[in-house]
Amino acid sequence: MNKQNITQVLGRFVAAYVVLAVFIGQCSAGETIRVLCYNIHYGQGTDGKYDVERLANVIKASKPDLVALQEVDVGVKRSGRVHEAQRLAELTGMAVRFGPTQHYEGGPFGNAVLTRFDILDVAIHPLPYTEATPERTTYPRGAIVVTVRTTAGQKLRFISTHFQHNVPEDRVAEAHAINDLFADDHDNSTPTILAGDMNAQPEKKPIRVLLEKWMLAIESPPVPSAPSTNPRSRIDYIFRRPIENFRLISHE
Repeated sequence: MNKQNITQVLGRFVAAYVVLAVFIGQCSAGETIRVLCYNIHYGQGTDGKYDVERLANVIKASKPDLVALQEVDVGVKRSGRVHEAQRLAELTGMAVRFGPTQHYEGGPFGNAVLTRFDILDVAIHPLPYTEATPERTTYPRGAIVVTVRTTAGQKLRFISTHFQHNVPEDRVAEAHAINDLFADDHDNSTPTILAGDMNAQPEKKPIRVLLEKWMLAIESPPVPSAPSTNPRSRIDYIFRRPIENFRLISHE
């Protein structure tokens, strides 16, 4: 299957990809970091097939250093009881950390991070959400924060998250919660990248809230990423902070 056909089958899975130069302190020589944000829809393509190997091939083709994954199944019935996080790590040769947000059909489901760097620390944070009712299905939400040591020895934080799909108030609360995670980080000493499926268009309040503390990694008009079959709007993002520690090199 060629790259164009893979993209059509996987839809908006490869939601955002950036290459950043990262600078620490007064160092003038930046280190290049490749970042991918990837909603894998529990491994299912628009053709209805569950194929983790196909997803791994797309990841490897991008040659990322850090990957934020959303909608990851681990031992869930619908996706064949596959440990998708572990399997993607095996197929890409990267380290992985999984941040479950709920149980579904016999296994956990949530966000994950793949990285080529040494992992120093991992934290999993639940985000606020509205409980489901018979009239409206909602899901618990969360963020996984992975601190790594880059090849050049720089300390870097990387966050993967996924906001509520059908409750606008939840998305706003989740954006505030993300900002509050680092409210005590007054000196902004650790460069941080936030990547995720925010389920909100650029002009909506959740994105405006995030922009109070973050800067978009992709500064030009964003490429549509949803819906998967005919993308018309942007709901997937990569943010960075502090601003002075990053410079965008390229994006897709």
